[in-house]
Amino acid sequence: MRDTRPIVASLALALLASSAGAVTVPPAGTRPVLTDAAFEGPDASRTRVPLRLELVAGDAPQPTDIQPWPGRPGTLIVLGKQGTAWWIDPAAGEGGVWLTVDVLTRSEQGLLGLAFHPDFARNGRFYLHTSVSSKGEAVGRVAEWSSKPGAAPGDSAPTAGRTLVEVEQPYPNHDGGQIAFGADGKLYVAFGDGGAANDPHGNGQDRGTLLGAILRLEVEGADRVPKDNPFVGQDGVRPEIWAYGLRNPWRFHLLPDGRAIVGDVGQNLWEEITVVRAGENHGWNRREGDHCFPPGSACDTKGLVEPIHVYGHDVGNSVTGGYLYGGTDVPDLKGLYVFGDYGSGRLWALPLPAEGAVKAADVRALGRWPIAPSTFGLGHDGALYVGDFGGRVFRVRAGR
Repeated sequence: MRDTRPIVASLALALLASSAGAVTVPPAGTRPVLTDAAFEGPDASRTRVPLRLELVAGDAPQPTDIQPWPGRPGTLIVLGKQGTAWWIDPAAGEGGVWLTVDVLTRSEQGLLGLAFHPDFARNGRFYLHTSVSSKGEAVGRVAEWSSKPGAAPGDSAPTAGRTLVEVEQPYPNHDGGQIAFGADGKLYVAFGDGGAANDPHGNGQDRGTLLGAILRLEVEGADRVPKDNPFVGQDGVRPEIWAYGLRNPWRFHLLPDGRAIVGDVGQNLWEEITVVRAGENHGWNRREGDHCFPPGSACDTKGLVEPIHVYGHDVGNSVTGGYLYGGTDVPDLKGLYVFGDYGSGRLWALPLPAEGAVKAADVRALGRWPIAPSTFGLGHDGALYVGDFGGRVFRVRAGR
Protein backbone atom coordinates (compact mmCIF):
# COMPACT_ATOMS: atom_id res chain seq x y z
CA MET A 1 0.00 0.00 0.00
CA ARG A 2 1.16 3.54 -0.77
CA ASP A 3 0.03 6.68 0.98
CA THR A 4 1.13 9.11 -1.73
CA ARG A 5 -2.08 9.01 -3.71
CA PRO A 6 -4.28 12.08 -4.27
CA ILE A 7 -7.25 10.23 -2.77
CA VAL A 8 -5.40 9.86 0.52
CA ALA A 9 -4.49 13.54 0.69
CA SER A 10 -8.12 14.50 0.14
CA LEU A 11 -9.34 12.22 2.92
CA ALA A 12 -6.60 12.66 5.49
CA LEU A 13 -7.98 15.42 7.70
CA ALA A 14 -11.46 13.95 8.02
CA LEU A 15 -10.19 10.44 8.67
CA LEU A 16 -7.64 11.40 11.29
CA ALA A 17 -10.34 13.23 13.19
CA SER A 18 -12.80 10.33 13.21
CA SER A 19 -10.66 7.18 13.42
CA ALA A 20 -12.11 5.99 16.74
CA GLY A 21 -15.76 6.75 15.99
CA ALA A 22 -18.63 4.30 16.07
CA VAL A 23 -18.81 2.01 13.06
CA THR A 24 -22.14 1.91 11.23
CA VAL A 25 -23.60 -1.39 10.02
CA PRO A 26 -26.67 -1.04 7.79
CA PRO A 27 -29.34 -3.71 8.36
CA ALA A 28 -30.02 -6.19 5.59
CA GLY A 29 -32.47 -4.79 3.07
CA THR A 30 -31.28 -1.21 3.54
CA ARG A 31 -27.70 -1.53 2.35
CA PRO A 32 -26.47 0.76 -0.42
CA VAL A 33 -25.05 -1.07 -3.42
CA LEU A 34 -22.44 0.09 -5.92
CA THR A 35 -23.03 -1.08 -9.48
CA ASP A 36 -21.22 1.61 -11.48
CA ALA A 37 -18.01 -0.15 -12.46
CA ALA A 38 -16.18 1.05 -15.56
CA PHE A 39 -14.25 -1.16 -17.97
CA GLU A 40 -11.46 0.84 -19.61
CA GLY A 41 -8.11 0.32 -21.27
CA PRO A 42 -7.00 -3.34 -21.32
CA ASP A 43 -10.06 -4.29 -19.26
CA ALA A 44 -12.39 -3.28 -22.11
CA SER A 45 -11.40 -6.37 -24.11
CA ARG A 46 -11.07 -8.84 -21.24
CA THR A 47 -13.62 -11.37 -20.08
CA ARG A 48 -15.84 -9.57 -17.59
CA VAL A 49 -17.32 -10.83 -14.36
CA PRO A 50 -20.17 -8.45 -13.42
CA LEU A 51 -20.27 -7.52 -9.74
CA ARG A 52 -22.08 -5.34 -7.28
CA LEU A 53 -20.54 -4.11 -4.04
CA GLU A 54 -22.92 -4.24 -1.08
CA LEU A 55 -22.06 -1.90 1.81
CA VAL A 56 -21.85 -3.81 5.11
CA ALA A 57 -20.00 -1.21 7.23
CA GLY A 58 -19.25 2.49 7.14
CA ASP A 59 -17.40 4.96 9.35
CA ALA A 60 -14.42 2.60 9.65
CA PRO A 61 -11.62 4.87 8.41
CA GLN A 62 -8.56 3.51 6.63
CA PRO A 63 -9.20 -0.26 6.89
CA THR A 64 -6.05 -2.38 6.75
CA ASP A 65 -7.33 -5.89 7.50
CA ILE A 66 -10.60 -7.84 7.66
CA GLN A 67 -10.71 -11.14 9.56
CA PRO A 68 -13.54 -13.48 10.62
CA TRP A 69 -14.02 -13.92 14.37
CA PRO A 70 -13.46 -17.64 15.09
CA GLY A 71 -16.49 -19.48 16.40
CA ARG A 72 -18.96 -16.66 15.73
CA PRO A 73 -20.20 -17.09 12.14
CA GLY A 74 -20.95 -13.77 10.49
CA THR A 75 -18.86 -11.63 12.83
CA LEU A 76 -15.87 -9.83 11.30
CA ILE A 77 -13.05 -7.74 12.74
CA VAL A 78 -11.99 -4.68 10.73
CA LEU A 79 -8.65 -3.04 11.56
CA GLY A 80 -8.16 0.69 11.05
CA LYS A 81 -4.75 2.16 10.31
CA GLN A 82 -5.07 4.75 13.08
CA GLY A 83 -5.24 2.08 15.82
CA THR A 84 -8.90 1.10 16.17
CA ALA A 85 -10.31 -2.37 15.54
CA TRP A 86 -14.07 -2.72 15.06
CA TRP A 87 -16.32 -5.77 15.18
CA ILE A 88 -19.21 -5.95 12.77
CA ASP A 89 -22.08 -8.41 12.39
CA PRO A 90 -23.74 -7.55 9.05
CA ALA A 91 -26.58 -10.04 9.47
CA ALA A 92 -27.59 -8.51 12.79
CA GLY A 93 -26.85 -4.93 11.68
CA GLU A 94 -24.59 -4.42 14.69
CA GLY A 95 -21.03 -3.33 15.32
CA GLY A 96 -18.74 -1.53 17.73
CA VAL A 97 -15.17 -0.94 18.88
CA TRP A 98 -13.28 -4.08 19.86
CA LEU A 99 -9.96 -2.54 20.86
CA THR A 100 -7.78 0.51 20.41
CA VAL A 101 -3.99 0.54 20.47
CA ASP A 102 -1.47 3.37 20.33
CA VAL A 103 0.41 3.23 17.04
CA LEU A 104 2.61 5.42 14.88
CA THR A 105 0.59 6.71 11.95
CA ARG A 106 2.95 8.46 9.54
CA SER A 107 2.81 7.32 5.94
CA GLU A 108 2.15 3.55 5.96
CA GLN A 109 2.59 3.02 9.69
CA GLY A 110 -0.30 1.94 11.87
CA LEU A 111 -2.36 -1.04 13.00
CA LEU A 112 -1.59 -3.35 10.11
CA GLY A 113 -2.45 -6.99 10.70
CA LEU A 114 -4.42 -9.47 12.84
CA ALA A 115 -4.20 -13.24 13.16
CA PHE A 116 -6.30 -15.37 15.49
CA HIS A 117 -4.60 -18.38 17.05
CA PRO A 118 -5.87 -21.64 15.48
CA ASP A 119 -7.22 -22.56 18.93
CA PHE A 120 -8.54 -19.07 19.70
CA ALA A 121 -11.95 -20.32 20.82
CA ARG A 122 -10.27 -22.19 23.67
CA ASN A 123 -7.28 -20.01 24.56
CA GLY A 124 -8.35 -16.48 23.50
CA ARG A 125 -4.95 -15.73 21.97
CA PHE A 126 -4.45 -13.52 18.92
CA TYR A 127 -1.63 -11.52 17.33
CA LEU A 128 -1.33 -7.95 16.11
CA HIS A 129 1.18 -6.33 13.78
CA THR A 130 1.68 -2.68 14.76
CA SER A 131 4.00 0.24 14.08
CA VAL A 132 5.19 1.57 17.43
CA SER A 133 8.02 3.49 19.07
CA SER A 134 10.55 1.43 21.02
CA LYS A 135 13.53 3.06 22.73
CA GLY A 136 13.09 6.10 20.52
CA GLU A 137 13.05 4.13 17.26
CA ALA A 138 10.14 3.28 14.96
CA VAL A 139 9.66 -0.48 14.83
CA GLY A 140 7.31 -3.03 13.39
CA ARG A 141 6.12 -5.25 16.22
CA VAL A 142 4.25 -8.53 16.20
CA ALA A 143 2.89 -9.25 19.67
CA GLU A 144 0.64 -11.79 21.31
CA TRP A 145 -2.62 -10.59 22.84
CA SER A 146 -5.33 -12.36 24.75
CA SER A 147 -9.02 -12.01 25.50
CA LYS A 148 -11.48 -14.06 27.54
CA PRO A 149 -12.06 -17.36 25.73
CA GLY A 150 -15.57 -17.65 24.38
CA ALA A 151 -16.46 -14.00 24.94
CA ALA A 152 -18.11 -11.97 22.21
CA PRO A 153 -15.88 -9.23 20.80
CA GLY A 154 -18.03 -6.50 22.34
CA ASP A 155 -17.67 -8.15 25.76
CA SER A 156 -13.94 -8.90 25.73
CA ALA A 157 -11.18 -6.68 27.12
CA PRO A 158 -8.02 -7.69 25.21
CA THR A 159 -4.65 -7.38 26.93
CA ALA A 160 -1.18 -7.23 25.40
CA GLY A 161 1.32 -10.00 26.06
CA ARG A 162 4.76 -10.99 24.84
CA THR A 163 6.44 -9.62 21.74
CA LEU A 164 7.27 -12.29 19.15
CA VAL A 165 9.35 -10.14 16.81
CA GLU A 166 10.33 -6.48 16.59
CA VAL A 167 12.13 -4.94 13.62
CA GLU A 168 13.49 -1.42 13.34
CA GLN A 169 11.91 0.44 10.42
CA PRO A 170 14.31 3.01 8.89
CA TYR A 171 11.51 4.87 7.07
CA PRO A 172 7.75 5.21 7.66
CA ASN A 173 6.69 3.35 4.50
CA HIS A 174 6.92 -0.23 3.21
CA ASP A 175 6.05 -1.78 6.56
CA GLY A 176 4.23 -4.74 5.01
CA GLY A 177 1.94 -5.74 7.83
CA GLN A 178 -0.06 -8.90 7.21
CA ILE A 179 0.19 -11.84 9.58
CA ALA A 180 -1.57 -15.18 9.15
CA PHE A 181 -1.44 -18.74 10.41
CA GLY A 182 -0.69 -21.47 7.90
CA ALA A 183 -2.11 -24.98 7.80
CA ASP A 184 1.12 -25.99 9.56
CA GLY A 185 0.20 -23.96 12.64
CA LYS A 186 3.05 -21.49 12.14
CA LEU A 187 2.63 -17.71 12.02
CA TYR A 188 3.67 -16.00 8.77
CA VAL A 189 4.66 -12.33 8.92
CA ALA A 190 5.22 -9.95 6.00
CA PHE A 191 7.74 -7.10 6.22
CA GLY A 192 8.52 -4.63 3.44
CA ASP A 193 12.03 -3.49 2.57
CA GLY A 194 12.00 -0.71 5.17
CA GLY A 195 10.96 2.11 2.91
CA ALA A 196 12.12 5.22 1.10
CA ALA A 197 12.53 4.51 -2.62
CA ASN A 198 14.72 2.09 -4.56
CA ASP A 199 15.59 0.08 -1.41
CA PRO A 200 18.54 2.33 -0.45
CA HIS A 201 19.90 -0.13 2.14
CA GLY A 202 19.62 -3.19 -0.11
CA ASN A 203 17.35 -4.95 2.37
CA GLY A 204 15.45 -6.92 -0.26
CA GLN A 205 18.51 -9.05 -1.07
CA ASP A 206 20.04 -9.01 2.42
CA ARG A 207 19.14 -12.15 4.34
CA GLY A 208 20.85 -10.70 7.40
CA THR A 209 17.80 -8.49 7.98
CA LEU A 210 14.15 -9.38 8.46
CA LEU A 211 13.08 -6.58 6.13
CA GLY A 212 11.93 -7.40 2.60
CA ALA A 213 10.87 -10.88 3.66
CA ILE A 214 8.10 -13.17 4.83
CA LEU A 215 8.92 -14.75 8.17
CA ARG A 216 7.70 -18.05 9.57
CA LEU A 217 7.45 -18.14 13.36
CA GLU A 218 6.61 -20.60 16.10
CA VAL A 219 4.12 -19.27 18.67
CA GLU A 220 4.30 -22.19 21.11
CA GLY A 221 7.18 -22.48 23.56
CA ALA A 222 10.22 -20.26 23.99
CA ASP A 223 11.88 -20.79 20.59
CA ARG A 224 10.24 -18.62 17.92
CA VAL A 225 12.14 -20.23 14.99
CA PRO A 226 10.71 -23.47 13.55
CA LYS A 227 13.49 -25.99 13.14
CA ASP A 228 12.43 -26.71 9.52
CA ASN A 229 12.64 -23.10 8.30
CA PRO A 230 14.60 -23.01 5.02
CA PHE A 231 17.61 -20.98 6.21
CA VAL A 232 18.14 -22.40 9.69
CA GLY A 233 21.83 -22.90 10.40
CA GLN A 234 23.13 -20.77 7.52
CA ASP A 235 25.78 -18.23 8.52
CA GLY A 236 24.74 -14.60 8.23
CA VAL A 237 21.11 -15.46 7.48
CA ARG A 238 18.22 -14.74 9.83
CA PRO A 239 16.60 -18.10 10.54
CA GLU A 240 13.13 -16.57 10.83
CA ILE A 241 13.07 -15.88 7.06
CA TRP A 242 10.80 -18.08 4.98
CA ALA A 243 11.18 -16.21 1.66
CA TYR A 244 12.76 -12.89 0.63
CA GLY A 245 13.34 -10.40 -2.19
CA LEU A 246 10.03 -8.56 -1.62
CA ARG A 247 9.51 -4.80 -1.81
CA ASN A 248 6.26 -4.20 0.04
CA PRO A 249 4.09 -7.33 0.31
CA TRP A 250 0.70 -5.72 0.84
CA ARG A 251 -1.60 -8.61 1.66
CA PHE A 252 -0.98 -12.32 1.12
CA HIS A 253 -3.15 -15.42 1.12
CA LEU A 254 -1.79 -18.70 2.48
CA LEU A 255 -2.97 -21.80 0.62
CA PRO A 256 -3.45 -25.19 2.30
CA ASP A 257 -0.55 -26.61 0.26
CA GLY A 258 1.91 -24.17 1.87
CA ARG A 259 2.17 -21.57 -0.89
CA ALA A 260 1.45 -17.88 -0.37
CA ILE A 261 -0.08 -15.62 -3.02
CA VAL A 262 1.37 -12.15 -2.54
CA GLY A 263 0.55 -8.72 -3.91
CA ASP A 264 3.95 -6.97 -3.97
CA VAL A 265 3.79 -3.21 -4.50
CA GLY A 266 6.17 -1.93 -7.18
CA GLN A 267 8.41 1.10 -7.49
CA ASN A 268 7.58 3.33 -10.46
CA LEU A 269 6.58 1.03 -13.31
CA TRP A 270 5.33 -2.45 -12.37
CA GLU A 271 2.99 -4.13 -9.86
CA GLU A 272 3.08 -7.87 -9.32
CA ILE A 273 1.25 -10.91 -8.06
CA THR A 274 3.65 -13.64 -7.08
CA VAL A 275 3.32 -17.17 -5.71
CA VAL A 276 5.81 -17.67 -2.89
CA ARG A 277 7.27 -20.89 -1.53
CA ALA A 278 9.78 -21.65 1.20
CA GLY A 279 13.35 -20.51 0.54
CA GLU A 280 12.61 -18.46 -2.58
CA ASN A 281 14.15 -15.17 -3.72
CA HIS A 282 11.61 -12.92 -5.44
CA GLY A 283 14.12 -10.50 -6.86
CA TRP A 284 13.70 -7.04 -5.36
CA ASN A 285 15.72 -4.83 -5.83
CA ARG A 286 17.42 -6.57 -8.75
CA ARG A 287 14.01 -6.80 -10.39
CA GLU A 288 10.79 -4.81 -10.30
CA GLY A 289 8.09 -7.20 -11.39
CA ASP A 290 9.60 -9.17 -14.27
CA HIS A 291 11.89 -6.32 -15.39
CA CYS A 292 15.46 -5.48 -14.38
CA PHE A 293 15.86 -2.67 -11.89
CA PRO A 294 16.82 0.13 -12.30
CA PRO A 295 14.93 0.33 -15.60
CA GLY A 296 17.19 -0.22 -18.61
CA SER A 297 19.88 -1.99 -16.61
CA ALA A 298 21.09 -5.55 -17.00
CA CYS A 299 20.55 -7.91 -14.08
CA ASP A 300 21.43 -11.42 -13.05
CA THR A 301 18.18 -13.38 -12.83
CA LYS A 302 19.75 -16.65 -11.69
CA GLY A 303 17.91 -18.01 -8.68
CA LEU A 304 15.07 -15.49 -8.89
CA VAL A 305 11.42 -16.53 -8.96
CA GLU A 306 9.27 -14.72 -11.51
CA PRO A 307 5.85 -13.27 -10.65
CA ILE A 308 2.78 -14.94 -12.13
CA HIS A 309 1.23 -11.63 -13.18
CA VAL A 310 2.54 -8.10 -13.76
CA TYR A 311 0.71 -4.94 -14.71
CA GLY A 312 2.00 -1.49 -15.53
CA HIS A 313 1.26 1.91 -14.10
CA ASP A 314 -0.87 2.75 -17.07
CA VAL A 315 -3.72 0.83 -15.38
CA GLY A 316 -2.80 0.97 -11.68
CA ASN A 317 -0.02 1.91 -9.32
CA SER A 318 -0.35 0.09 -5.99
CA VAL A 319 -1.44 -3.54 -5.88
CA THR A 320 -3.56 -4.86 -3.02
CA GLY A 321 -3.35 -8.62 -2.69
CA GLY A 322 -6.55 -10.56 -2.17
CA TYR A 323 -7.84 -14.10 -1.82
CA LEU A 324 -8.56 -17.27 -3.74
CA TYR A 325 -12.33 -17.22 -4.00
CA GLY A 326 -14.31 -20.13 -2.64
CA GLY A 327 -17.65 -18.53 -1.81
CA THR A 328 -21.06 -18.86 -3.43
CA ASP A 329 -22.03 -15.20 -3.97
CA VAL A 330 -20.23 -15.01 -7.33
CA PRO A 331 -20.08 -18.44 -9.02
CA ASP A 332 -17.99 -17.06 -11.91
CA LEU A 333 -15.15 -16.31 -9.47
CA LYS A 334 -14.96 -19.84 -8.06
CA GLY A 335 -11.33 -20.97 -7.91
CA LEU A 336 -9.97 -17.61 -9.07
CA TYR A 337 -7.64 -15.29 -7.18
CA VAL A 338 -9.21 -11.85 -6.68
CA PHE A 339 -7.09 -8.74 -6.12
CA GLY A 340 -7.18 -5.02 -6.78
CA ASP A 341 -5.30 -1.77 -7.20
CA TYR A 342 -5.44 0.84 -4.46
CA GLY A 343 -4.58 3.74 -6.75
CA SER A 344 -6.98 3.10 -9.62
CA GLY A 345 -9.88 1.25 -7.93
CA ARG A 346 -9.65 -1.61 -10.41
CA LEU A 347 -10.41 -5.20 -9.42
CA TRP A 348 -9.32 -8.33 -11.28
CA ALA A 349 -9.39 -12.11 -10.98
CA LEU A 350 -7.03 -14.71 -12.38
CA PRO A 351 -6.49 -18.47 -12.31
CA LEU A 352 -3.42 -19.82 -10.54
CA PRO A 353 -1.15 -21.50 -13.08
CA ALA A 354 0.55 -24.78 -12.26
CA GLU A 355 3.81 -23.24 -13.49
CA GLY A 356 4.89 -19.97 -15.07
CA ALA A 357 2.93 -16.79 -15.63
CA VAL A 358 -0.78 -16.27 -16.14
CA LYS A 359 -1.75 -15.74 -19.77
CA ALA A 360 -3.00 -12.21 -20.36
CA ALA A 361 -6.17 -13.59 -21.95
CA ASP A 362 -7.01 -15.47 -18.74
CA VAL A 363 -7.19 -12.35 -16.54
CA ARG A 364 -10.80 -11.40 -15.79
CA ALA A 365 -11.87 -7.78 -15.47
CA LEU A 366 -14.06 -6.99 -12.46
CA GLY A 367 -14.32 -3.29 -13.19
CA ARG A 368 -12.98 0.03 -11.99
CA TRP A 369 -14.84 1.20 -8.89
CA PRO A 370 -15.09 4.52 -6.99
CA ILE A 371 -13.14 3.08 -4.07
CA ALA A 372 -9.52 2.77 -2.93
CA PRO A 373 -9.26 -0.98 -2.18
CA SER A 374 -6.85 -1.20 0.74
CA THR A 375 -7.56 -4.74 1.91
CA PHE A 376 -9.69 -7.83 1.30
CA GLY A 377 -11.18 -10.37 3.68
CA LEU A 378 -12.88 -13.76 3.67
CA GLY A 379 -15.92 -14.51 5.81
CA HIS A 380 -16.68 -17.78 7.54
CA ASP A 381 -18.80 -18.84 4.55
CA GLY A 382 -16.17 -17.89 1.98
CA ALA A 383 -17.80 -14.54 1.20
CA LEU A 384 -15.34 -11.97 -0.13
CA TYR A 385 -15.12 -8.50 1.40
CA VAL A 386 -13.17 -5.47 0.20
CA GLY A 387 -12.17 -2.53 2.37
CA ASP A 388 -12.22 0.99 0.92
CA PHE A 389 -9.59 3.28 2.47
CA GLY A 390 -12.28 5.95 2.65
CA GLY A 391 -13.90 4.05 5.52
CA ARG A 392 -16.26 1.51 3.99
CA VAL A 393 -16.41 -2.30 3.84
CA PHE A 394 -18.27 -4.02 1.00
CA ARG A 395 -19.38 -7.57 0.39
CA VAL A 396 -18.70 -8.69 -3.18
CA ARG A 397 -21.88 -9.96 -4.85
CA ALA A 398 -22.73 -11.15 -8.34
CA GLY A 399 -23.87 -8.42 -10.70
CA ARG A 400 -26.50 -8.54 -13.37
